[in-house]
Amino acid sequence: MASRPLIAVPAYPVKPGRVQGWAAAAVAAPDPYLYALRRAGAQEAVVMPDELDERGARELLDRFDGLLLLGGGDLDPETYGQARADETYGVIGRRDGFELPLVRAAVVRGLPTLAICRGHQVLNVALGGTLEQHITSGDVSHGLPGVEGGSVMHDVRIAEGSRLATAMGTTRTRVSSHHHQAVEKVGDGLDAAAWADDGLVEAIELADGDAWIVGVQWHPEDTAAEDPVQQRLFDAFAEESSPG
Repeated sequence: MASRPLIAVPAYPVKPGRVQGWAAAAVAAPDPYLYALRRAGAQEAVVMPDELDERGARELLDRFDGLLLLGGGDLDPETYGQARADETYGVIGRRDGFELPLVRAAVVRGLPTLAICRGHQVLNVALGGTLEQHITSGDVSHGLPGVEGGSVMHDVRIAEGSRLATAMGTTRTRVSSHHHQAVEKVGDGLDAAAWADDGLVEAIELADGDAWIVGVQWHPEDTAAEDPVQQRLFDAFAEESSPG
């Protein structure tokens, strides 16, 4: 019987008091991501987010078969050479200092990686891309991050022949979205792989080589339990991560 791929899942730091009855700080990962991995036949391993250097990132990833980067608050704009806009929120330097070297190490190693929402932005910034700090134009609503009921559904067009299209089995899908930032300049060695109807970049992937490294701006975990198209993204990631 084949072993289940072990997927590194960098956790969110959680403030003291946010968990009922806990006085100490904690780390956590939202259930929908983890259940989507399990449905795909993968085993999650939630990892404490502490700052890493490049060597530490490589050594950590040597223990895993894949990397899943989650959503969350904004990257510090200093990581992509911009001054901080008033609308930027939820910056946690500890996450930035962990996830940026981790995803660079994953790219160097060719480790299968699925990067979601903030994770998609981390992948872009790690390879020299930039972000639009606050979306102010376009005809498509992309929802509101960090608030209950902030998600919206909208259509996405996927590039034919892309890893993403192959994984999801379609070139057009309806997605759950709640973000206020987006890819501006695509990072080095990445291709845009999907777009909203307003032209916003909705997915990126490694351009060359055999490595399965894909980022999506939307939240496939939101609807994967009911939508086979979204679950297929996790299924393809798990298959690519399978040892042997």
